[in-house]
Amino acid sequence: MGLPSSTYAREIGPPAPDSTDQKELWIQNISYDGKQTTVTIHFYVQDLLAGENKTVFVVANASITDQSPSDFGQVRVLDDLVTDGPDYNSTPVARAQGIITYADLNVAALAMNMNFVFTSGIFKGSTICILGRNQINLPERELAVAGGTGFFRNAAGYALTKLYSYDVEKEYGVLEYTLYVTLPGPSPRLPADTALHADV
Repeated sequence: MGLPSSTYAREIGPPAPDSTDQKELWIQNISYDGKQTTVTIHFYVQDLLAGENKTVFVVANASITDQSPSDFGQVRVLDDLVTDGPDYNSTPVARAQGIITYADLNVAALAMNMNFVFTSGIFKGSTICILGRNQINLPERELAVAGGTGFFRNAAGYALTKLYSYDVEKEYGVLEYTLYVTLPGPSPRLPADTALHADV
């Protein structure tokens, strides 16, 4: 089920104390300009819609869903693996957990309420909340960063997402995300002695 891997970011700052890898290439930038912290992160969501290990489940349909060209009214809950590269066996960095609803009568568009729950590195234990309309047939979509916890307390910004690949037979999609996040002042969880305080 693996996909070609790629290198897409540069190493920044010191490794996290609990990291087994000396490079966290998915963290593209962390900088503090004296007024706000800016973070850019890039990763892949492994979207398994079928099979024994699937991570997306339908929990409800509306009375018209079966007849709708856009699956209107269908509600799904997900707990997807998030990795630093597109291959399923890339390093895990988070989980994508939330609810998505098909909410357009005419085109396939999702109303999304999703949390990225970070499981490794300096962001471990922190979350970012993503909200918005995701018209899935567009080549690139924009969603709002609507807050977060831990490192990302009071976060704002936006996320760009696109389909990296989709295996029709396995119903397995890989979604590429880049998040542009700003925080007022220094992050409350940013270690005082880390080089990430400086522009990188």
